[in-house]
Amino acid sequence: MLSRKGIIPEEYVLTRLAEDVPDHARYRARERRARFVGKNGACNVAHKNIREQGRFLQDVFTTLVDLKWPHTLLIFTMSFLCSWLLFGMVWWLIAFAHGDLDHSTRLQRDPAEGTAGSAAAFVPCVTSIHSFTSAFLFSIEVQVTIGFGGRMVTEECPAAILVLIVQNIVGLVINAIMLGCIFMKTSQAHRRAETLIFSKHAVIALREGRLCFMLRVGDLRKSMIISATIRMQVVKKTASLEGEVVPLNQIDIQMENPVGGNSIFLVSPLIIYHVIDKNSPLYDISPMNLHHHEDLEIIVILEGVVETTGITTQARTSYLADEILWGQRFVPIVAEEDGRYSVDYSKFGNTVKVPTPSCTARQLEEDKSIMDTMPLSPKGTIRKRSVKLKPKFTISEEPS
Repeated sequence: MLSRKGIIPEEYVLTRLAEDVPDHARYRARERRARFVGKNGACNVAHKNIREQGRFLQDVFTTLVDLKWPHTLLIFTMSFLCSWLLFGMVWWLIAFAHGDLDHSTRLQRDPAEGTAGSAAAFVPCVTSIHSFTSAFLFSIEVQVTIGFGGRMVTEECPAAILVLIVQNIVGLVINAIMLGCIFMKTSQAHRRAETLIFSKHAVIALREGRLCFMLRVGDLRKSMIISATIRMQVVKKTASLEGEVVPLNQIDIQMENPVGGNSIFLVSPLIIYHVIDKNSPLYDISPMNLHHHEDLEIIVILEGVVETTGITTQARTSYLADEILWGQRFVPIVAEEDGRYSVDYSKFGNTVKVPTPSCTARQLEEDKSIMDTMPLSPKGTIRKRSVKLKPKFTISEEPS
């Protein structure tokens, strides 16, 4: 009762009183192989003890794009604030060195000095600079080109004109980097991969008298993926003849699809399959090996060019041994309706049991008599529904 409500996981369902369960069985946890690639395509790899951290600063733009949104926005905010404060300090030093602050103080103490004759005798570098606050406000006005009109640079100080040019260039560089980084983050390739879906489980069944590993892939958008290719790799722990242990050995396996080769025309969902023959790393896999203790992971990679943006995208997923269903195949989801084909994505991952020998592909190839005992399964066809035929002519009786 508790397991149905989700309070206790299924692997810890109590079938008798807790006092009758041995201690070693009561606290036994379920072991499972760690994924190399997650179901959502994320790589489960942690990089540790990287000594040369400065290499990331050599490519600052890529580092900014790879950062999370809060960190990126914080960096850009601090860049603007630091540049405003830095140039605000420069403008204050220019005004202080030229005596603009002393003249402004004398004008505040003795307004009689602000007559036409005395004003013409003294020309400040920047008008209306009285303190660091006014210099900071002038720095913001220069960099973001607000131009309130109360403060302006005069031709009295060539250094002030040079600082004005430098600050404008720095502001343009910061704006260009910020806009480029935001554009790249919003148009990253993995955003398009969110609508490229794979079936939750893969299946192994007979096709044309041979055992095949099959999965289903589809695209939810109407815009196509141009030059789409798909490939698979088996990741498992292997050991060489010399005793070298490779913990993550990546073995390419040949894919076959209805179009031929690795290229696919992904307009509607396709079933991609791999024939398990003597060159396949799945040649000795049987139903007894499809459990969570088996050291086996199959990675599927779909690549292509986004039609609307021209950016290359990549979608990934993986299947562990216990996510491969033996003796099942995918149900048809394409139907002809009202003169066009419709896809029912509610049945995208649904499978149905089919007669399949419970032996490896090696045993099936060596003993052909196993196929003679296998009953044939009904063939799947494209269903037609809601087809309305309209007569193009009428038949009438001849007048007598």
